[in-house]
Amino acid sequence: MKELSDCTVLVVDDTEANVDILVDALGELYDVSVAMDGREAVETVEAEAPDLILLDIMMPEMDGYEVCETLKADHRYTKIPIIFLTALTEIENKTRGFQMGAVDYITKPFEITEVQARVKTHLSLVLAGRELEMQNEILEIKVAERTKELAVTQDVTIHSLAVLAETRDNETGGHILRTQRYVQVLARRLAFNPKFSDVLNEKTVDLFFKSAPLHDIGKVGVPDAILLKPGKLTDEEFTTMKTHCELGYQALLKAEKLFEMESKPSFLSHARDIAYTHQEKWNGSGYPQGLRGEEIPLSGRIMAVADVYDALICKRVYKPPFTHEKAVSIISEGSGSHFDPDVVDAFLEIEESVKRIAAELADDE
Repeated sequence: MKELSDCTVLVVDDTEANVDILVDALGELYDVSVAMDGREAVETVEAEAPDLILLDIMMPEMDGYEVCETLKADHRYTKIPIIFLTALTEIENKTRGFQMGAVDYITKPFEITEVQARVKTHLSLVLAGRELEMQNEILEIKVAERTKELAVTQDVTIHSLAVLAETRDNETGGHILRTQRYVQVLARRLAFNPKFSDVLNEKTVDLFFKSAPLHDIGKVGVPDAILLKPGKLTDEEFTTMKTHCELGYQALLKAEKLFEMESKPSFLSHARDIAYTHQEKWNGSGYPQGLRGEEIPLSGRIMAVADVYDALICKRVYKPPFTHEKAVSIISEGSGSHFDPDVVDAFLEIEESVKRIAAELADDE
């Protein structure tokens, strides 16, 4: 950090006697430079900005007020403290100087100890301010690094949990990554709809994106005999399979309570909604709660379209993969019954993007 003895002071006065007094008073303490008029003062500052300026008011051509106004208008010099030197004692002159950005006044004739004390005080404030700025910058860097580290840890944790669920179902492949991307592009497109523009801001879309991989986390609680059955499930087995929504919801709710995150929106609260409601249907015929229309959280309505589309285009033990066109047709037919019509409209507008994502993240044969 810069020391007081390393500071530079610019003395601006058109009277040599005043300059000599100030240089004698400050020369052994600081690096002092001199300007004999206003224009020279501005040129000196532009050549090398000082740490503090002692500025005479009454000068010909360009007085101290003009110099102060010129320097304070330039963002490079706004933080340089200016102390006015003046024989004037009228209150209006002092007020004008402070309004223009001066930090102090020293009245002529000078008291050497007063000059030294005031200069030291304001230079100390300058150095303290710079130290604070430096510490704030360091703190901001550390906070940004820590925030990034936490975000990466969060993403790794989410994907680890999601992959754990995926390993229980060997038919899903890249389902997690694909549906996550579908949710992202769907939410971004839906944000252009005036009905959702206030809700689907950048932060919320990102939370949907982070939460989507956990939509099937509850499958870890479904018995292997049902989850891995190579054929159609019986009614009883399907009833058991449907519990994955409740299981996922309860697991995420417990995690949210454990970390006391219920008071503010978090990726866990969105993940909880998605896990619980992605199998609900717009007409109320879905599960586990039989929610209808906008009773279903928006995240769940978006996830429903993403989940069904990916299931349709992927090979299953009970069906071959459908073409993109066939899957889009089925999604479209489900508008207003299975799916939120607004979400389907957004899906149809970005179907080419969805098709590209499916191709990029296709399962290995």
